[in-house]
Amino acid sequence: MRTVTASRPARPHVLLLMVDQWPAWLLGCEGAPVLTPTIDALARLGTRYTRAYSESPICIPARRTVMTGTAPRVHGDRVFKPAEPMPAGLPTLAACFRAAGYQATAVGKLHVYPPRDRIGFDEVLLAEEGRPQLGAIDDYDLFLAERGHAGEQFLHGMNNNDYLFRPWHLDESLHVTNWITREACRTIKRRDPTRPAFWHVSYTHPHPPIAPLQAYLDLYRDRPVPAPLEADWARGELPPALAGIRRHWAHAAQDAHQMAAIRRAFMATCTHIDHQLRLLLGTLREEALLDDTVVLLTADHGDMLGDFGLWAKRTFLEGSARVPMILVDTRTGGRVAEGGVDARPVGLQDVMPTLLSMAGLPVPDTVTGVAMVGERRRERLYGECRDDHNATRMMHDGRYKLVWYPWGNAVHLFDLDADPRECTDRAADPALADVRARLEAALVAELYGEDLRWVRDGRLVGTDATPPVPRADRAWGGQRGLHFPPPPLTDPTKPVGAPG
Repeated sequence: MRTVTASRPARPHVLLLMVDQWPAWLLGCEGAPVLTPTIDALARLGTRYTRAYSESPICIPARRTVMTGTAPRVHGDRVFKPAEPMPAGLPTLAACFRAAGYQATAVGKLHVYPPRDRIGFDEVLLAEEGRPQLGAIDDYDLFLAERGHAGEQFLHGMNNNDYLFRPWHLDESLHVTNWITREACRTIKRRDPTRPAFWHVSYTHPHPPIAPLQAYLDLYRDRPVPAPLEADWARGELPPALAGIRRHWAHAAQDAHQMAAIRRAFMATCTHIDHQLRLLLGTLREEALLDDTVVLLTADHGDMLGDFGLWAKRTFLEGSARVPMILVDTRTGGRVAEGGVDARPVGLQDVMPTLLSMAGLPVPDTVTGVAMVGERRRERLYGECRDDHNATRMMHDGRYKLVWYPWGNAVHLFDLDADPRECTDRAADPALADVRARLEAALVAELYGEDLRWVRDGRLVGTDATPPVPRADRAWGGQRGLHFPPPPLTDPTKPVGAPG
């Protein structure tokens, strides 16, 4: 019988949990009717940051921000560049931990190029949502093949960028959420006992395809589902960046019944992840590690889920850009309040300095983020996403959020203290003219590169260029098919499903 020793490490272990496309409001501890008992318990043990945002709410840019501790301006991607290697001159989070003697392991989604770049980790076990055409068969695909289901991950027929749903088509033990959890638990058990550990566990869901286990769909069969948000500002003409999103997913929900069904399925996927997190925490507890582990949970971005007729990400509205951010200290750390709620402006670039500082490690000079613990706080947070007709920029001071759409030169201004769901646009309100002017000036000061073509004499002027004429989606949103034999290699610079 193995005896677990309770000797205390010189440095804490660190567990970084990431989920994909999970909006911050969709948590029980945020008041939503979703079953998230594990995450709610983490919030009671630590501090929940209620003004945490993805500086560029798209998968790859957001993950580069986390892993380098830098804003998109520094790491070089605000548009989704699938063939962009991690910048050579920027130390990564994993590399910093390894340099300090940590054993660093990642399980799940990394979304880097090339796919087998370990970006500083000792070991990586990948689940990459079906991207073998980028040059690597990931570890989850290998697992399915070993179990006699080679290439069958997507035979449920659901789309990776749409809101169709149905129950998972294979045995429960074969679900990617279960595989990520099981491999992460094995990694914890197989750790080097002479070294502190940094574990990055990154779930591919609730990002579509939406194919939850039937057991979790059943949990939501009779539960109430909040209706999508509506607002006067969303009933009029929208900026091209938002109008394009609405047109692209106009088919997603044709009526209230279908909308409720989509949201139930999405929430079922969230609860599945939440329950699997209990196995991770239970493994840490049984290995006598939990009391000495710093835990941080976040997401790369959210999902609009039909609010204001919008879906998915790529906007700086709350559903898309605000992310869960919960930080739990070690049992004796004393640096993070239990049950705390902190409304300071926080970005994903702050994850790296936070975790390094809590481990007592130096923060590289390249890092632009600010640790979420301690007295130092940023005054404002800048966000940038895309650089074409879908471009959108954000300036946030912790209470007021200004969102600018260069195409059409449109501005939204929200008072999040009075209006946390963004139902009232205050951009034209004389009472907030000074606030708007102040945030616009701060935003102008952040612009660089081609963005400067949208500024004249220090003022935002944008462009009245006509956006492309919308066309039907012949790429089917990157629909996957049978992956055995693997699909052929493609141009890695093009997102999956992009037109040829």
